[in-house]
Amino acid sequence: MSKEIGKVAGKLWAYLDENESASPSRIAKEIEVSINELHRAIGWLAREEKIAIEVNGRVEILSLK
Repeated sequence: MSKEIGKVAGKLWAYLDENESASPSRIAKEIEVSINELHRAIGWLAREEKIAIEVNGRVEILSLK
């Protein structure tokens, strides 16, 4: 399971590196993963302090630190 989470974390990192920021739902659609897989990857990168999560009203926006 951790290998799969690591792969999605890598896809997430690459997406944010190219696009700067986006909502989790948009990212999941763009990198073609389930929202659950994406949430695991967000946790992975957040634990390593490599991702920023900004809340704008009801929408979360992800970006790299």
